[in-house]
Amino acid sequence: MAASSSFVLAAAALLLLAVTAAAEAAGQQKETRMRVYWHDVVTGPNSTVAKVADAPTSRASATVFGTVYVIDDPLTDGPSLTAPSRLVGRAQGMYVSAGKETMSLLMAMSFVFAADGPYNGSSVAIFGPNPARPVREIPVVGGTGAFRFARGYLRATTYWYNAAGDATVQYDIHIRHD
Repeated sequence: MAASSSFVLAAAALLLLAVTAAAEAAGQQKETRMRVYWHDVVTGPNSTVAKVADAPTSRASATVFGTVYVIDDPLTDGPSLTAPSRLVGRAQGMYVSAGKETMSLLMAMSFVFAADGPYNGSSVAIFGPNPARPVREIPVVGGTGAFRFARGYLRATTYWYNAAGDATVQYDIHIRHD
């Protein structure tokens, strides 16, 4: 009986040690907050968006349900695509018109930061719904380089939009990472 009590006590001590170590490791994570502006340029000779697929019913749909776009959009530190804003990286990936009844995009993209900037070519992976509302939250699901093991969210707010589909979106990014 004494041996089994000692075993239970030792197992409890090991479990407590493991939980304490995990909590300590979590406390060592960094938190980064930043703001970037995403420029989706649909029109003109320097378009950063390409429509690559649509369903037979996409054109008849008010939400263009089923349409897939690939992007390589500039990310800047200010709302302007030109000076005084500075290019800090690119948003590379795709979005899909995924809402059948209401406008909603499924975003799958990486924010790849410039090699000459403070994040030295690191990236943040974003994947999730982007519904048509004034402020949206989209999950950060991973990262590379300075953002290895990233998790968090971003808040997207449309800064500017025109009828042709060109848009500038303010992204406030909140990340925890190693």
